[in-house]
Amino acid sequence: MSRQTRLPISVSSLNDWSNAMTDLSQAAWFKATASQNNGGCVEVAVNLPGIVAIRDSKNPAEGAHVIRADAFAAFIAAARAGRFDLPSGA
Repeated sequence: MSRQTRLPISVSSLNDWSNAMTDLSQAAWFKATASQNNGGCVEVAVNLPGIVAIRDSKNPAEGAHVIRADAFAAFIAAARAGRFDLPSGA
């Protein structure tokens, strides 16, 4: 039995959004100080209205993932709450 997940937006508006290009020329990229020497090189730009951009700092020309700021805030809150922690002994 399969379950379908309903999107909170219409498919046509999702297609319109995903086909749009986001101008990241004014993005102010930063990397967490804790990731400086561990190979986890992700940069984040949070200075753009309504969105957050995330990219690999070792390959910045390869593009960025752009998500809504509220979705990123929810992800960060869940991470801080331990939602994505590995089980003990894993």
